[in-house]
Amino acid sequence: MDTKNPSAPAPAKSRKPGKNHPHTGVIHEHIRHTTQFTVIGNDLAQHTELSLLAIGLGVHIQSVQPGTCIDIKSLAKRFPEGTTRIAAALNELEAHGYLRRTRERTPCGRIVTRTVYCNKPGHRTAPADTSTKPAPRPAQDRPPPRRKLLPAVPKPSDTSPTLLQTAVDLLATLRRHDPRLLLSATDAEHLAPGVAAWLERDLTPTAVRHALTADLPNEPLRRPAALLAHRLTAQLPPPPPFRPPAPTAPEPRHPFQNCDGCDRPFRAPTPGRCRDCRAAHATHA
Repeated sequence: MDTKNPSAPAPAKSRKPGKNHPHTGVIHEHIRHTTQFTVIGNDLAQHTELSLLAIGLGVHIQSVQPGTCIDIKSLAKRFPEGTTRIAAALNELEAHGYLRRTRERTPCGRIVTRTVYCNKPGHRTAPADTSTKPAPRPAQDRPPPRRKLLPAVPKPSDTSPTLLQTAVDLLATLRRHDPRLLLSATDAEHLAPGVAAWLERDLTPTAVRHALTADLPNEPLRRPAALLAHRLTAQLPPPPPFRPPAPTAPEPRHPFQNCDGCDRPFRAPTPGRCRDCRAAHATHA
């Protein structure tokens, strides 16, 4: 009679389908990270409104070290998507609170963009120590926020009020072609000389309007006046070709006439007195 070997390993039990390994869908193999890892919240990884590119870009930004350049040009060098798609993804992250971009002036007067990434929109980190920081000033004592300066525009050689008013009227009609081109009175006053420089180069208002409104980007225009200032400068057409003045007709040569007073010949269309005789006659009269 055979005896059972108590030390023999028990046969492996088959797993029940669907208990640990599903028939369909992803199967995770989790390896615990101990170095070089970043914690990503599901609110970003499974966001229902962000595009896949924006989610991936958010994960990349959250994983880099503080101080890393994440401007559009730097990201376009790092990834193959190009500046247009990267700019759109950054705008998505900014619209949903993951990204904050502000323009600040450095002590030397240079304008820089300050970028802050928030891994949990709506929750800002409290300062570590506020005991030595001055209390915030009341709203009525705070200086008004500085308005971002617009790029310079070309200047016309003719600064007549009529030409500048025509330019302002043209800028006021741009919003009829694209509601995003609604300009303030200050913006229109700044851009008017640039439009006047185009008009004095033999361009019609329709041609100028088409140059400013054609092929606009599909994304929201954050600073439409700055975009128009760039187009007025970058696409300024050359001056019209030189046109010599029309030749003037030569003065007619009249026939010789004998003066009725001194019988001296002089040129005139009809008989009469010469210049000297007319002057002497006028003096004695």
